[in-house]
Amino acid sequence: MRQNPGKTSLLLIYTGGTIGMKERPSDQTLVPFDFSQILEEVPELGKFAARIDARSFDPLIDSSDVEPGLWLSLASLIEQEYDNYDGFVVLHGTDTMAYSAATLGFMLENLGKPVIFTGSQLPIGQPRTDGKENLVSAVEIAAAKDERSRARVPEVSIFFGARLLRGVRATKVNATAFDAFRSPNHPALAEAGISIRYRDALIRRPEREDAPLRIHTKLDTRVAILKVHPGITEQVARNVLLGTGIRAVILETYGSGNAISKPWFTDIVREAADRGKVLFNITQCLAGEVDMDLYATGRALKDAGVVSGGDMTTEAALAKLFHLLGEEADAERVKARLSEDLRGEISK
Repeated sequence: MRQNPGKTSLLLIYTGGTIGMKERPSDQTLVPFDFSQILEEVPELGKFAARIDARSFDPLIDSSDVEPGLWLSLASLIEQEYDNYDGFVVLHGTDTMAYSAATLGFMLENLGKPVIFTGSQLPIGQPRTDGKENLVSAVEIAAAKDERSRARVPEVSIFFGARLLRGVRATKVNATAFDAFRSPNHPALAEAGISIRYRDALIRRPEREDAPLRIHTKLDTRVAILKVHPGITEQVARNVLLGTGIRAVILETYGSGNAISKPWFTDIVREAADRGKVLFNITQCLAGEVDMDLYATGRALKDAGVVSGGDMTTEAALAKLFHLLGEEADAERVKARLSEDLRGEISK
């Protein structure tokens, strides 16, 4: 699908998910529609002063089946088409959208153009769909320029339910509501109402405007997540923290970074750290941050070799570990870089 080549140009990338479904009249089942005909489904897109092209993954991927291959394909496609388009809108299922947006956030370095993930809770062909509003607003933001004709939001982000959220700060908080995503520890980059209100002071840009896009394709996914919970057994903790083939473990802890104080747990944590595993402390709470100096149990984890995740989301912590483990062979180097703010994922 090609329109006026002199206009701002955007590429829609459909990976799969609810937004691209429509009801088949013969049996009322939901099937993917042909995204080359997107203007027929969403004629509002034709009102923008932009050329909009569309690409669909083949085969389409249910977001529950997302794996690193999708992220590598997305990053490679964006790199390949980077000079041909002013922005990119990625249509993706909601279940793992926050994971994909966070991972692409780390994979794409020196990004100077928008990469906006969006989707819907209802198929775009249904009367009450939220898909049209999400898609139209995502396209408008992707096409927006500032007074210097630069991209208004040159970040990987998620637009959903009237909010534009930084990709490495977003998490899905509701399985059924249209307002499904939140950024608990960072304000929205923009909000859509009668007009779109941008928070320009919060939007990140490359340090050098002429820096070329760089993609990081080395991802090491040998990471586990251990959610600390009442009644957790020594065997469960041992299986995860000392498991073979695992280079890093995210500890989802209580409150400001606390875990059980029983010696057996601390001993296992210390043994895992001594074996060279990277241990990353993320709070189970939706908002707030880890402070391992606040209570004795948090201090014990810190003394055992656990690194604080500050106010990062679990999705961002996982993506950051995938990225850093792929880049670094040395565990100590990974630990040192976990505390660095690479893409706006952690508050300084």
